[in-house]
Amino acid sequence: MEDRSSGQLPEPLHARPVPRPGRWVSAVIVLVLVAMAVNALVTNPNFRWDTVWLYLRDVLVVRGVGWTLVLTFGSMAIAIVLAILLAVMRRSDNPVMRWVSWFWIWFFRGTPIYTQLVFWGLISVLYPRLSLGVPFGPEFWTFTTKDVITAFWAALIGLAFNESAYLAEIVRAGLSSVDPGQTEAAKALGMKDGKILRRIVLPQAMRVIVPPTGNETISMLKTTSLVLAIPFTFELTYVTNQIGSRIFQPIPLLIVAALWYLLITSILMVGQHYLERYYGRGFDGGRTGRGRGRGPRGGRGKPSKQDLIGASGTTKDDPFLEVTP
Repeated sequence: MEDRSSGQLPEPLHARPVPRPGRWVSAVIVLVLVAMAVNALVTNPNFRWDTVWLYLRDVLVVRGVGWTLVLTFGSMAIAIVLAILLAVMRRSDNPVMRWVSWFWIWFFRGTPIYTQLVFWGLISVLYPRLSLGVPFGPEFWTFTTKDVITAFWAALIGLAFNESAYLAEIVRAGLSSVDPGQTEAAKALGMKDGKILRRIVLPQAMRVIVPPTGNETISMLKTTSLVLAIPFTFELTYVTNQIGSRIFQPIPLLIVAALWYLLITSILMVGQHYLERYYGRGFDGGRTGRGRGRGPRGGRGKPSKQDLIGASGTTKDDPFLEVTP
């Protein structure tokens, strides 16, 4: 106790941290395993790291990386637009729209992507000539299928259509996570349905939509390796396999493809992280960023739109508890 008569303070307590030997043991085990793995990779001559470094910057490989990125982002862009339309149709009061959306999702989710790509590669065999006109009547415009739907467009459309079915369920889950009171309040103010979707519902649903969509984008990056079913011969996996077969060294070229995929995936993961943080503003209880209704220095300031939405109490703190894609 403090001696009040003498005015002396008690000696400070010297707290000792709780010993955790398990952490040190696990750290040592992990370091040993990592050292063994690095040693096995570096010292094994069968990996042919000289060949890996040589073809990592090869013109054909870099071009394959470019085509892979074009297929990835192009198909995802088309799929996102289709997914929003399908999700809105699925929530529509029109039964025809609901059943069309349901059939699209059922078909493209129920068949393997490789099988779909094979059919897209054979589209010119199934339909050598396509036309636009009156059904069972005159044709206004005809064209040869193989001249219009090339291998690239067949790969892009095939990937986009398949991905749209999965993204449609993700978008639908995101739209369902927004409290219906938001839509009712907007309608009471006289806003149209399209404007409500763009200005009210979608901005709040993005915090549910972005994480799985980022995962689907990373998955799409690797799914592009299946376009050899069409066949599309400029994609990264196809190019590295061809080079490996030509020089009779398949393992180093597989490593080249793996390194490029890892690099692109890492960049996409960083972008996904910042997108999640951007669309999650105002929904974390003020633990990150500026406080609710406060300026950057802690003083009172103009609250953001997300702050006002959160303060209204009409949004769920954790929408994943009730709705999952």
